[in-house]
Amino acid sequence: MELFTYASDPSGLSEEAIRDQLMRSIAGKELKRVLLIPPDFTRFHSNAGLITSLYYDLLKDHVDVDILPALGTHEAMSVAEVKEMYGDIPYEKFIYHNWREDVVEVGVVPGEYVKEITDGLWDRPVPLEVNWRVMDERYDLIISIGQVVPHEVIGMANHAKNVFVGCGGRKTINASHMIGAVYGMERMMGKDHTPVRKILDYGMEHFLNHRPILFVLTVTTAPKGRICTHGLFISEERIALEKAIALAQEKNIDFVDKGIKKCVVYLDPKEFKSTWLGNKAVYRTRMAIADGGELIVLAPGVTKFGEDPKIDELIRKYGYSGRLNVLELFQDNIDLQQNMSAAAHLIHGSSDGRFSISYAVKHMSKEDIAQVYYQALDYDETISRYHPDRLVPGWNILDDQEEIFYIPNPALGLWIDRNRF
Repeated sequence: MELFTYASDPSGLSEEAIRDQLMRSIAGKELKRVLLIPPDFTRFHSNAGLITSLYYDLLKDHVDVDILPALGTHEAMSVAEVKEMYGDIPYEKFIYHNWREDVVEVGVVPGEYVKEITDGLWDRPVPLEVNWRVMDERYDLIISIGQVVPHEVIGMANHAKNVFVGCGGRKTINASHMIGAVYGMERMMGKDHTPVRKILDYGMEHFLNHRPILFVLTVTTAPKGRICTHGLFISEERIALEKAIALAQEKNIDFVDKGIKKCVVYLDPKEFKSTWLGNKAVYRTRMAIADGGELIVLAPGVTKFGEDPKIDELIRKYGYSGRLNVLELFQDNIDLQQNMSAAAHLIHGSSDGRFSISYAVKHMSKEDIAQVYYQALDYDETISRYHPDRLVPGWNILDDQEEIFYIPNPALGLWIDRNRF
């Protein structure tokens, strides 16, 4: 089955159009138990919240429905977040994915294959783990729901990533993040068929091909905070991902005609509570910021570095000190070797000295920020000059003629200097 729907109206697909396609996707299926795998609140603007609630309404009266948000290493969703994103679905229907304990290994990607697809940069086998519920044969159907958008680890988010990383375990998350970091973000972001994508595709083909997984993928933007769904792609096959990637490359990649000297990025406090998540401000802009430029991250909701206590501890210990330095630290320190996703994150979160990174915070000390090799700014003082309500997405000229580039949500795109890449 293939259901590919493109919005003809600039405002995006209507709720009625989305509901119609979801109904078609399950029509005629004899279902007793269904597992929904949507993203968590960090993908609020994916419209997966609406899709999940529509599926639940369509199924709840005759099917036992469980919902497993693809948290990866993120914190469990709060009651308030579930209510805001998923509406009236009972909170008890949501299952917490514990990435350290709730997983089973389904197979191993051979080291020889990994070496081949990474140009020899990584030659270790990659164990693939998933939440045990993905392998539970009591589920007649698993519906994986998510947004296709540029991503720093895999190139373009979703599809197999929602299962193997979002519902994955420590071994898979560590290896995939480290391979992406070693191979290089700039070589992958916004592209299909990256090394990490090939590893997860291998897992789908060899280890999950017998599982009844239906992928429901969106491509969205959020002008002025309003979700606009440009496309909905539903299929058991990879073709849904390929169609979505083509549209996301059109809708979610912004090319600038010159390197950005000063970039100001706002992190919505509802979505971004840590630098682990907030550093999308770094990942998604690094290909657009000029050498010697400045990135200012407005982070009113950031209270910590890692979502996970152990990862938070490692970020505080080692800091965002640059790719080569982190690789040296990785070779010499067992705690980084045992937590490769943290090491990868430290690499991703540094500009390698190419531009400065400043965090404007309300709930962390300047000493904490400086400890991880960022510059610390007072939030209230910073927004007195760069207030989100006075800025428009893209280029802005301030009253004193300073030119800045403003991004209201880094999770929704990728910015590239067309003259550099």
